[in-house]
Amino acid sequence: MTAVDVDVDVPFTLRDRAVAVPAAETLVLADVHFGKAAASSVDVPIDDGSDVVDRLRDRLAETRPTTVVVAGDLLHSFSRIPRGVERDLGRLADAVDEADADLIVTPGNHDAMLEEAFGGETVDEYALADGETVVCHGHEEPEAAADRYIVGHVHPALSIEGRKRPCFLYGPGQYCGADVLVLPAFTRLAAGSTVNRMAGRDFQTPVVRNADAFHPAIRDDASGETLWFPPLGECRRLL
Repeated sequence: MTAVDVDVDVPFTLRDRAVAVPAAETLVLADVHFGKAAASSVDVPIDDGSDVVDRLRDRLAETRPTTVVVAGDLLHSFSRIPRGVERDLGRLADAVDEADADLIVTPGNHDAMLEEAFGGETVDEYALADGETVVCHGHEEPEAAADRYIVGHVHPALSIEGRKRPCFLYGPGQYCGADVLVLPAFTRLAAGSTVNRMAGRDFQTPVVRNADAFHPAIRDDASGETLWFPPLGECRRLL
């Protein structure tokens, strides 16, 4: 699989289902959905708690951030705390602490039990130390002005030759003149929303209005490279 040669100048570094913002010494991930496996009526193929924490440790070792921000849906819970969630939250918090980083969570629409389960710092929107970027879940209109927004919520995926891959979506100047980066779900239990034919209204987030202007990007684990594609409006004809 190769991407069309697209020159996309970005002030961040895409990793496996997460993004590093070097100017702010920050790692951002979204949609961890702890508790999703316990809430499922079928057996799941992985221990999602261990999988999330192990992959987070890898991202921490790669990027060495001073701050880790979860852009919403740390949990998958509405009326109760699912079995195993508090254990997994503790392991995640320990991994961040061992990396000498601070952990901050911006609540998402699945985080109804976050206050009861998570004892760390939460804030609706978090402004990074670069003075340009705001992180939030993306299910509601951001209140803070920024040059760039990093959000989750959508769980974007791109279908290429019949294979569905988690992807990032980057829209320069696409929300009130600000750039928008949409992250894939960090949990591997999320099926992902195939964006190939999705219009702006299908994303169910106010920060994506013109989907055709967003560049998909896929992190190729085999090569360690990021594959950038033309904006969706163009690459729909190529995929």
